Amino acid sequence: VFALTSEVDSDTAYAVGMENALGDFVAVIDPRVDDIGFLISMLDRAVSGADVVFALNDQSPRQSFAYRLCSRGFNALYARLNGVDLARQAPSYRVLSRRVVNYILRHPDPSIAYRHLPATAGFSRANLGYSAAPSSKRMKRLSESIDKGMRLLVTTTRAPMRLVTSMSLVGAVANVIYSLYVIAVWIFKADVAPGWVTLSLQQSGMFFLLSLVLLVLGEYILLMSRLASEGPRFHIGREFTSMTITRHHRLNVEERKGVATESDRAHSNAAQRFGDHSPGATSQP
Repeated sequence: VFALTSEVDSDTAYAVGMENALGDFVAVIDPRVDDIGFLISMLDRAVSGADVVFALNDQSPRQSFAYRLCSRGFNALYARLNGVDLARQAPSYRVLSRRVVNYILRHPDPSIAYRHLPATAGFSRANLGYSAAPSSKRMKRLSESIDKGMRLLVTTTRAPMRLVTSMSLVGAVANVIYSLYVIAVWIFKADVAPGWVTLSLQQSGMFFLLSLVLLVLGEYILLMSRLASEGPRFHIGREFTSMTITRHHRLNVEERKGVATESDRAHSNAAQRFGDHSPGATSQP
């Protein structure tokens, strides 16, 4: 049992447990919601070869209306961006193999990587279902999960920041088109209001520069975010080898036993001559 010095969220507590676990499999359980008795079936699937085993309880704990509404919207948005429905395809009740745990711990923030990586990485997984009434009667509220959901959404995908940079690019292009329109009006129209062309070009030029600055800043933020939260470039989950090594058949070296070649006799004569001329050698008549 590990006692932390301050209160943390559940994902951070799970990461602490995984970091200090020693077994071949790690089970992540919330006894207030999950059924411990179903762990035997999950371990059977893990021993059979599944790297990750998820268990989804058909009876969800009590949730407020705002929490239930925002949870569905968040899961739909996350599934749209990352292709994984966290509520159904990656529930919190899970059994992880040592390979998956080692992969998660290689990331800068395992508490964030733990939530989505087992479902999005290339590990073999199994999804099981059961039905058990949660022991906790406490209702989940929206205020407790806003920060967690926003952090998960921002750190696991670059789509929100990419949307900002795309809007900046569109704004810059729109200001250039508007400047060309102002110049065309000034050339082909005779009765232009005094000062309209100058004021319009000044405003479009300022907004064009502002859009460019936001675009460059957004790209730098994306780069820093990727470098700060990016995990290992690759991870070897499994290695398969063959009992037959075909490399030996392609070598141009042939081994012969009991047969002395010309090269062997030449090396032997050279070694004998070197031994005869060494300082410690004596000659016999």
